[in-house]
Amino acid sequence: MRRQTEAWLASARDDLRVVEEILVIEDLTHMVAFHCQQAVEKSFKAVLEEYDQIVPRTHDLITLRTLTEKHIRVTVEPDLLNQMNDLYVDSRDPSDFGLLPGGKPPQDMAQQMYVSACKIHESIGKSFDQQTGNQNKED
Repeated sequence: MRRQTEAWLASARDDLRVVEEILVIEDLTHMVAFHCQQAVEKSFKAVLEEYDQIVPRTHDLITLRTLTEKHIRVTVEPDLLNQMNDLYVDSRDPSDFGLLPGGKPPQDMAQQMYVSACKIHESIGKSFDQQTGNQNKED
């Protein structure tokens, strides 16, 4: 695995670790959602990096997912990606940071975002591990 790929995945893992610390704090669901969005974004960018693709300066998860689909398939609810996009793409000032159009996400939605972000990060990491294992077998 490329060093930069590892850096993207490590940074995504750090976002997930932050979420683990604050997940149960109801007042911080917007921060949970924001860090989940960041973890997914960085995980998708790791795929692009690994396959020597241009890593665009975008935070749009739908765009990033589309760019990565030729290399890896990740199962996630499109609505959830859209909600995560709403949290980041539309937030331009601190008062909107990590908020959905209707305000802070409810606790159950924040939990769902966390579970999905973990699954995406894990499946991407495993695909690289399998790829590395297959390359070692060919050597």
